[in-house]
Amino acid sequence: MLLEKLNWRYATKKMDPEKKVPQEKVDAILEAARLAPTSSGLQPYEIIVVSDPDKRARIRDVAWDQAQVTEGSHLLVFAAWDNYTEDRINMMFDLVNEERGVTNEGWEAYRQKLLGAYVPRDADVNYEHAARQAYIGLGIALTAAAFENVDATPMEGFDADKVDEILGLRARGLRSLTLVPLGYRETEGDWLVKLKKVRRPKEDFVSVV
Repeated sequence: MLLEKLNWRYATKKMDPEKKVPQEKVDAILEAARLAPTSSGLQPYEIIVVSDPDKRARIRDVAWDQAQVTEGSHLLVFAAWDNYTEDRINMMFDLVNEERGVTNEGWEAYRQKLLGAYVPRDADVNYEHAARQAYIGLGIALTAAAFENVDATPMEGFDADKVDEILGLRARGLRSLTLVPLGYRETEGDWLVKLKKVRRPKEDFVSVV
């Protein structure tokens, strides 16, 4: 079933602006991304759902005029933490303690290990690490969208600095990574929709050692 959905999905090039994705499906996609695994459970990224038409139009202007940005039903922006800070790491460890209602010496020792390793590192190193975690969430979100029969197109073709400015991300300690319009394909206007999905053969992609 899941493999059928993944074979069905593709990077939709034209979305029907008249078809809206039901909110419960959008919520399911967002929840799947929230539940994605991340290194040490830090979840060092956020997802911004851009609903303001003016902001979406401005983002399209700095995203190579890709029509899905405005014609899709919803626009998600995955944005990673710009750095690991003491406050951010402590926030997540404190949240775990609060939710589980218990702590232990080993867990607190691990907190100190991360604080000692991450906080002194160069901010760009930490950002790149956070970005890799966000891409795990992106993959889960794309899979969830396929499962919900919702088209989703991951995009890196945009001016990240401009998107950060439009959404005020830098002030929040975030940097945009990828855009993901959600919607429903308009089959008559999409040159890619009828083309066969092509992937490298398994024997060239998977090796056993």
